[in-house]
Amino acid sequence: METPTIDPKNIYYPPGGILMWIIIFLELVTFGIALIFMVVSAREEPEMFHDSRMLLNSTYGAINTVFLLTSGFFMARTVQLFKEGNILRASVFLRLTMLGGLLFLALKGFEYNDKLEAGLGLSYNTFFTYYWMLTLFHMVHVIVGLIILWTVQRSISKVPVNLKLEDMEASAAFWHMCDLIWLLLFPILYLIF
Repeated sequence: METPTIDPKNIYYPPGGILMWIIIFLELVTFGIALIFMVVSAREEPEMFHDSRMLLNSTYGAINTVFLLTSGFFMARTVQLFKEGNILRASVFLRLTMLGGLLFLALKGFEYNDKLEAGLGLSYNTFFTYYWMLTLFHMVHVIVGLIILWTVQRSISKVPVNLKLEDMEASAAFWHMCDLIWLLLFPILYLIF
């Protein structure tokens, strides 16, 4: 297989394509606005936000951070190996990337179950309204990211010559967006208030 190349001097081509970066920008703005509203709400009820944050399991959050960051590393390695034309190893690292995402979802499911059993649902208080909305919205992004990665994995496994570098980079950009959003959510939800 010929090593895929992109003209690095072409400033109009960010990795993954301009459309993916517009989507990423809009998603980050959406999460950013929600987090700003959460901080404003926390200033109005600081004691309630602090007490509510103490009900979260920061160990779950930290482990999930490790899952996503490790998964992000594997995704970066996948793209690098794909660029080098090492499709077999790229496929292995892509599967490791997806495993990290699945582990994240599984642990988040346990955490959600704990919260629901304790009666800490969406309407429990303002903090938990933000917690559920932000983390569920992020979880949807992780699920979409996994679907994207699964389709790329199928392409690598069946007809790797049809998989374009742009497709691999777009999937990586989306996956790294999931990492970045979690890196914003984790400290704000689990550590700061």
